Amino acid sequence: MIHAFEYRGTYLVLDVESGAVHEVDKPSYDVISAVEQGNAVYALPYSHSLIKEITDEIDELRKEGLFDTPAPAAPKANAAFSPIKSMCLNVAHDCNLRCAYCFAETGEFHGGRMLMPLDTAKAALDMLIKRSGGRYHLEVDLFGGEPLMNWDVVKGIVEYGRMLEKEHNKHINFTITTNGLALDDEKIDFINREMFNVVISIDGRKEVHDALRVTPNRKGSYDVIVPKAQKLVSERGDGEHYIRGTYTADNLDFTEDVKALTRLGFEQISIEPVVLKPDEPHAINESNVDKAIAEYDRLADYVIERRREGKPFNFFHFHVDLENAPCLAKRALGCGAGVEYVAVAPNGDIYPCHQFVGDSAFLLGNVLDKDAEGNVPLNEDIRQSFASCNIFTKEKCSSCWAKYFCSGGCAANAHKLNGSINEPCDISCRLLKKRTEIAIGMATVKE
Repeated sequence: MIHAFEYRGTYLVLDVESGAVHEVDKPSYDVISAVEQGNAVYALPYSHSLIKEITDEIDELRKEGLFDTPAPAAPKANAAFSPIKSMCLNVAHDCNLRCAYCFAETGEFHGGRMLMPLDTAKAALDMLIKRSGGRYHLEVDLFGGEPLMNWDVVKGIVEYGRMLEKEHNKHINFTITTNGLALDDEKIDFINREMFNVVISIDGRKEVHDALRVTPNRKGSYDVIVPKAQKLVSERGDGEHYIRGTYTADNLDFTEDVKALTRLGFEQISIEPVVLKPDEPHAINESNVDKAIAEYDRLADYVIERRREGKPFNFFHFHVDLENAPCLAKRALGCGAGVEYVAVAPNGDIYPCHQFVGDSAFLLGNVLDKDAEGNVPLNEDIRQSFASCNIFTKEKCSSCWAKYFCSGGCAANAHKLNGSINEPCDISCRLLKKRTEIAIGMATVKE
């Protein structure tokens, strides 16, 4: 499979299965595009001899295995034998904000407001250690709701995790995702000392952020959050972090939000499209998705402009490593939800990921329920359904040129919008493809 596209005046061809990217001239690009789209190459406005020369060269490269590489055999995934290496701990099903687009019902996750007890969190970490097999590096994301609302438990989790590391010869990378409202000096110091990564939610411009990310009394949160986020980042040094924003139908000029974040001094930025049903307020849908797609070109211009000025920043979706891509199994399975990755609710219930929390159809078990050997039983049928949900089993994905860059997309979003973890959302796919073309272009073309 091949994919031809233009990036800022340069013609590129992606060999999908090998990951190789070829830079070609305009006639070659037109011929390859015609082949990709199933169109007649000799209808192109070039001489037959030139077209034949191009097609002969393509055929020769194909014979040598250097172009249009065949797809590999699908890796077999057996969830029952897959270690769990990542866990999301929903330490708070409560939040100090009431964001209009929140997938978690402003922190309640369909089950009422509650905080995770430390004993439940410890049981979850015990399960992770027991289920991790020979994995040395493990990941634990402290999530919510707003995890800072359960601060003593956050500290207790990290303390207990450090003890488990020594006892079991493991290393846990802790991450925390926060809206930043409750940050103070103590929390900033602890996060910068103990957390491998920190994600702070800011939507960009003050007017955009304050329109949807409001407190329970409907006041904007921007002026409180931004100085705290700036302090945390300024004191973090080389520690991993990023500012994570959401764009909606209300700010399809989200390049301006990225600009606003860079003016605040942030250099690690992600702005994600909101995931809502098409008829919901603020949704990205057929009526506005083309505008969102076009906006990525504006954003690419800004990224390049900043680089040329010697003021680069990293936009998460425009970064791709063409030299050291993950293995085939990882690219097929993606985030590993339900297989290598699980989420735990405050009451100990286990789900495939944080976005499935509260949906009884996806309940895997409970960390407080153990068998005679001290193991936590999991619903292996559900786990296997996720292991079997990959780019080779999804019809849309198997024939898509971007499959190795999105790994089939988000199962939770697919279920939310299409009622099946195996049915990717077309809107999300179109946005992903646009971002991926730009990312490949930036990685290939030196500007």
